Amino acid sequence: MQVTETKSEGLIKEFKVAVPAADIEKNVTGRLAELARTANIPGFRPGHAPVSLLRKKYGLSVMGEVLDKTVSESSARVITDNNLKPALMPDIKVTSFEDGSDLEYTMAVEILPDIDPGDMSKLKLTRMIVEVNEQDVEKTLERMALSHKTSNPVTDDRRSRIGDVVVIDFVGRVGGEEFTGGKAEDYSLELGSAGFIPGFEDQLVGTGAGDEKVIKVTFPESYGAPELAGKDAEFLVKVKEIRETAPCPVDDGLATKVGTESLEKLRENIRDEHGREYREISRQRLKRDLLDVLADEYDFEVPAGLVEREFERIWKQFEEHRKVHPHEEDEEKSDDEIKEEYRAIGERRVRLGLLLSEIGRRNNLKVSREEINKAIIAHARNYPGQEKAVMDHFHGSAEAMEQLKGPLIEDKVVNFIVELAQVTDKPVSAEELLKEKEPHRHAKTKAKSPSKAKPKAKAKPKAKAKPKAKAKAKTKKK
Repeated sequence: MQVTETKSEGLIKEFKVAVPAADIEKNVTGRLAELARTANIPGFRPGHAPVSLLRKKYGLSVMGEVLDKTVSESSARVITDNNLKPALMPDIKVTSFEDGSDLEYTMAVEILPDIDPGDMSKLKLTRMIVEVNEQDVEKTLERMALSHKTSNPVTDDRRSRIGDVVVIDFVGRVGGEEFTGGKAEDYSLELGSAGFIPGFEDQLVGTGAGDEKVIKVTFPESYGAPELAGKDAEFLVKVKEIRETAPCPVDDGLATKVGTESLEKLRENIRDEHGREYREISRQRLKRDLLDVLADEYDFEVPAGLVEREFERIWKQFEEHRKVHPHEEDEEKSDDEIKEEYRAIGERRVRLGLLLSEIGRRNNLKVSREEINKAIIAHARNYPGQEKAVMDHFHGSAEAMEQLKGPLIEDKVVNFIVELAQVTDKPVSAEELLKEKEPHRHAKTKAKSPSKAKPKAKAKPKAKAKPKAKAKAKTKKK
């Protein structure tokens, strides 16, 4: 085999490869000999058919098989002999071949850059530390008390107000016809909870027990049931009872309701949970800051093919999101401007990903089987009742397993760097910890990992569910 390097510019290398016709013929003859041992040819016993007959019958398919294998093996040898680290599969084009002549092809390969991570101990980072205060604990207790509030019948003649629970019967009609899910009896509705379509609860404020009222509303255009979206509706409502809500007392009884033996133990659990949350948020902030520092410190050339692939992935996600939420994106920017931003984001992610990968490789950082199993189990818990199917999916898919391992090894590398870096702990308030930093030049990727981050999308409130006859009240009656 003759190999000639024809181009070497940056991370792009190109070669011209020629494989002698004699080598190809040797491989074709060998493959035909293999077929001869098992081929069933009429008039010949197995293994006794002449090679000339086999060549006539199977020659074209065998030649194609041999050429594919020859190109695959010879190109792999070129990569090995030249100590190349391909970023993507080589681009191979056959330029010349005829039966009986040499095989000639060109191979263009984009290689990974040589990366010197340098001295990680020179990096300077600040870690935010938040101490849990008793005010936060008491506020959490107040929220829990509200979520477990009770209601009692109003005994005087006062009218309903925001915060009350009204017990109602209702029948809804669109165009004079009842619709599915628009009828209920003894339905407990908390006024101000926004549990029904807009305008419904407002029109019940000021009603009294025994009142009947026709409520007119319009279903939102984005309503979940297409047959009702944007339609005008009327509900005939009978108010049967008004109940006044009150938070659950903050005592041992509240603790019992949430599965804790005492109020003091509940306070302790809240402190521990807040502490875990603050530490996790602090860790994510530290990781984000580290990625920003690394992005600013390192500026090596990255494979254009990897950048383009990452950009295409980001852009596909962006377009899919835009189809569903057409009015959320920045309408002042053209697609070309947005693409330029996302391509820069893609380049940043690729550079960080390659850097972290090289640090992990040099320091032999790997993910253990135990760590992978723990991650699979944690992921499976997010799908109650489907745990086995989730676990089978990961164990049966190499791609899924790699997607799971990526973030694990990434976090391991980040932790390794943090251990080496100069980290200063800074006591801050919870508000400061949760406050967003000033935008970085690639702010949209700061909180994301280099390998799995997605374009950030704004959240839209979900459409309210339509009334259903068997819906349960949000408050408990006593």
